[in-house]
Amino acid sequence: MLPRHHEPIVAVATASGRGAVGIVRVSGADLAALIDALFGRALQPRHATYLPFTDAAGAVIDHGLALYFAAPHSYTGEDVLELQAHGGPVVLQLLLARCLEAAAQPLAGGGGARLAGLRLAQPGEFTERAFLNDKLDLAQAEAVSDLIEASTEAAARSAGRSLSGAFSDQINALRENLIELRMLVEATLDFPEEEIDFLEQANARARLQAIAGQVDAVLDRARQGALLREGISVVLAGQPNVGKSSLLNALAGAELAIVTPIAGTTRDKVSGTIQIEGVPVHVIDTAGLRDSADEVERIGVARSWSEIERADAVLFMHDLTRAGEPAYDAGEAQIERRLPAALRRADRLLHIHNKADAAPAPASLPGIALSARTGEGLPALRAKLLELAGWHAQPEGLFIARSRHVQALRQTRAHLAHALAQAARADAALDLLAEELRLAHDALGEITGAFTSDDLLGEIFGRFCIGK
Repeated sequence: MLPRHHEPIVAVATASGRGAVGIVRVSGADLAALIDALFGRALQPRHATYLPFTDAAGAVIDHGLALYFAAPHSYTGEDVLELQAHGGPVVLQLLLARCLEAAAQPLAGGGGARLAGLRLAQPGEFTERAFLNDKLDLAQAEAVSDLIEASTEAAARSAGRSLSGAFSDQINALRENLIELRMLVEATLDFPEEEIDFLEQANARARLQAIAGQVDAVLDRARQGALLREGISVVLAGQPNVGKSSLLNALAGAELAIVTPIAGTTRDKVSGTIQIEGVPVHVIDTAGLRDSADEVERIGVARSWSEIERADAVLFMHDLTRAGEPAYDAGEAQIERRLPAALRRADRLLHIHNKADAAPAPASLPGIALSARTGEGLPALRAKLLELAGWHAQPEGLFIARSRHVQALRQTRAHLAHALAQAARADAALDLLAEELRLAHDALGEITGAFTSDDLLGEIFGRFCIGK
């Protein structure tokens, strides 16, 4: 544990701005002296006490509730003090300063400060301490942030399941199964004189196949959980005036983008987030793709191509009412040639034929025909977007997951595949099998934090808000 993890910390734990209630939170190894300096009395653990919050001169800053949680029965596993006051930023800053000031006061009868080293908390440091003190594992700690940042109801419910341990329980069960198998392999390596066919006697191949199947199931659910957290990025692309802005507004159910019959109205990206079955879909309306002498429009078109390059899916929009016009068809062909080939290979390009209310689409056209004006075809588009995202599960029962969880599970599955290949050999090398099982076990441990670098912890908790 780094030295800073032993230092007491304090922060405003509520969001910035004004509110009915604001909280100042302190965490440290022993807060009894600080509590005495602040209130001149002890506080009963886990009971709310209404009292005045005063400055060093005894003047009242505010009246509110003080709650004391004695270690280890607290969020961080340390002593925790929470001051709940009126949620004005000035009041909270005064309380924060008072805590720092009181901590620096010397103990009665001489000696050191009442709470030596009390400092402002870094982002996510309270939750980091909960992880370091075994109050939460790493997946649960990440779920705290995911619950705060959830953009849909389904994501919030799934984050709540991860926070309660649903995801961690599945990972730990997999790790236990791997531990049992590793013990059998290691025992056989330790006693080579025993002429026992390990793979047959211990039913190792069947066990290994069962674990691989369990990892596949968890990986599939984790991918769905990652979709609930991160969503997908969808770019609307096409020539000017094909209805990109109208489609964005229709999907969002709000006038996010300006719609006019003037070509080039949209000169920079306009984005909005919608949800389809709880999955966040980040829709980006881009400038119409065409050659232009206007410098501002050329910059907008360049940005459009940049968005297309990094999108999860691209909706290439076509205007049914202009099909057959030579200039329009030439523009379509030019865009088609420039679209990244990787979009087609990954099946991330979808053709959208707009204005079906004014010009019926031929049956042979690929993609989806719709009308952004009337809403015709929008349900089919929403279903296709979910398909492109890889969504197939219902949100109920899912746990939230992150890209790093999915990557760790993929690494686990790859090592198990190598182990299965080794076990299938007539001359199977048990030392190689043991190594692949160890690597699979370690990859799973990265999810819950059993094997974690300080750099990874810094990256994860550095994204939290201060006070959490």
